[in-house]
Amino acid sequence: MGLGPIAVTPLRIVPPARHLLRAKDLADARYAEPLDVDDMARAARLSRAHFSREFRRAFGESPHAYLLTRRLERAAALLRLTDRSVIDICLSVGLQSVGSFTTSFTRTYGMSPAAYRTAHPPAAHHAMIPTCVLRAYGRPQRSTNGEETAPAPP
Repeated sequence: MGLGPIAVTPLRIVPPARHLLRAKDLADARYAEPLDVDDMARAARLSRAHFSREFRRAFGESPHAYLLTRRLERAAALLRLTDRSVIDICLSVGLQSVGSFTTSFTRTYGMSPAAYRTAHPPAAHHAMIPTCVLRAYGRPQRSTNGEETAPAPP
């Protein structure tokens, strides 16, 4: 007995790299949330162990190191651009321990978060304003509403 014609539907195969990119995108978008390697593995639809091996092979670092790097990059930007406390920045980028944050930040950037902030003052402190602009905005402004021509009170 024959089975007759078999309907073959084309399979849509998503390469593992796409799964890994999904996890990487999750880390990029939600770094400030309580996110861990298990969450990233679930996003990639892989077991934790297999995901960790494949992630390291594809991107050259472990998923945990990648997530920590994203958090530290955001912390560095906040240190440069805001006057928020180091503790507030630590918590806002998804880290729980200020001590671990300081250790990881120092290992990555070669200085503590406070020293990093001091070494990178806000752009307003060293912004160059052209002299012509300073002169134009620094001149006394004449009144145009007729105050100059009003007679002096008796």
